[in-house]
Amino acid sequence: MSVTADAIDTVRTGGGPRILDYGDRALLLELTSSAEVLAWNEALRTADLPGVVDLVPAARTILVKLDDIAYQGPTRQRLGELRLTDEAVAESATPSNADVVLEVVYDGADLDEVARLTGLGTDEVVAAHTGTLWRVGFSGFAPGFAYLVGGDERLAVPRRSEPRTKVPVGSVGLAGEFSGVYPRESPGGWQLIGRTSAVLWDVDRDDPALLAPGLWVQFEAVRP
Repeated sequence: MSVTADAIDTVRTGGGPRILDYGDRALLLELTSSAEVLAWNEALRTADLPGVVDLVPAARTILVKLDDIAYQGPTRQRLGELRLTDEAVAESATPSNADVVLEVVYDGADLDEVARLTGLGTDEVVAAHTGTLWRVGFSGFAPGFAYLVGGDERLAVPRRSEPRTKVPVGSVGLAGEFSGVYPRESPGGWQLIGRTSAVLWDVDRDDPALLAPGLWVQFEAVRP
C-alpha cells in the first residue's frame, strides 16, 4: 500500500496514535498492534513531515527522529492531524507475494517442545510455519535480526525459561507472536525450530539487511 500525505489528510475517522516527546529531537508514536505500526510506518514514509530524518518502528511504537529541535512542535502538530482508517490498516496487513523466500531445514532443538506447547505434531508445526506469509515488523537485537509478525497464531509460544549461551547462526526461532532468524552466533532464548543458510546481514550488499521492515517473508521447508 502506498499512502500519500493528501490521502492521509482526507481520512479523519478514528483516533490517532499517542504522541510523546522523546528528548528534544524525536517523537514517539504509541500504537496498539504490529499491524498499526506497519501501516503508520509506511504512510509516514510517504508523508511530507517537516524535519523528519528517520523512522524506527518497534513492536508497538514508531520513533520519529528529527533534524533539529525546531521541528519538534510543528511535526507533533502535523502528526496529531493525521488519521488512518481501519480499512487502511487492514489493507497494509493483507499479504501480497513474498518478497523473500527462506529455505529452512526444520530440525531445531526445540521443535518437539514447540509441538508439545502448541498441541500440534512436529509436521503440523512445520506446516503452520511455512503455510502463512510472515511480515518484517521491525529490526533489533543484532544487525540483520528481523522480528517477523502475522504468522499462524497457533505458533505463539513463550521464550525458553533458560536462554542458551550460544545459538548457531541461521537458527530459526519462535517467541511470543514473533518468528525470527539469528543473523550471527549469539546468546538467545527463542524456541529453535530449524535453520537456514540465508545470509541475513552482509555489509557488502547495497542494503546489508536481507529483511527490512514491511517485507513479506515465506519460509520453505527443505531437506538437509
